Amino acid sequence: MKSLLLSALVKFTAGLILLSLLIFLPSGTLAYPGGILFLALLFIPMLALGIVLYLRAPDLLRRRLDGKEREKTQRGVVALSGLIFPVGFILSALDFRFMWSTVPPRAVAAASVLFLAGYGMYMEVMRENMWLSRTVEVQDGQTVISTGLYGIVRHPMYLATLLMFLPIPLILGSFWGLIPFALYPVIIIVRILNEEAVLTAELVGYAEYKTKVKHRLIPFIW
Repeated sequence: MKSLLLSALVKFTAGLILLSLLIFLPSGTLAYPGGILFLALLFIPMLALGIVLYLRAPDLLRRRLDGKEREKTQRGVVALSGLIFPVGFILSALDFRFMWSTVPPRAVAAASVLFLAGYGMYMEVMRENMWLSRTVEVQDGQTVISTGLYGIVRHPMYLATLLMFLPIPLILGSFWGLIPFALYPVIIIVRILNEEAVLTAELVGYAEYKTKVKHRLIPFIW
């Protein structure tokens, strides 16, 4: 448990430092309201969730900390994500610095609410699915989850991340930052198609689950 706690603290701290550098260095100032707001919206709930998982579901926390993908397609997805997100953060910070665009306060507030709604959905998915992992794999003893949010769409976690990630540039006060972040849904589609191929082939009952829950990501659409 001590090693798990240390690993969680190291990754939390490293993530906070990295995002702070990506946001505040290009902006040229620490007095960046959008940057401060985003970091608060992201890391305060993350800390609370991490504490809950450590105390009540350490195995799930351990799986969430393991981000090493085995699938070739998923490694490409992760690599592309690792490119567009830094570009999006840097572009948004530069937008603030040089005042290329101005996001109305109401839009910032709406984006913040949407982000928190996505975070809430993300937490609910973690509560419903004890097998949730950051990597695409089938674990020993894993079973199909078909209730709750999983009874509405097959990949509620990815829907939650869409609600969280797409509003980020608006929270940061940038319209230009929306351009790189607009690629995220494409990445999610590729990830889902590959993940479903793996689950259909390796997870007992998943093929039947797909016939029961028709939509992958967005109800009545896809």
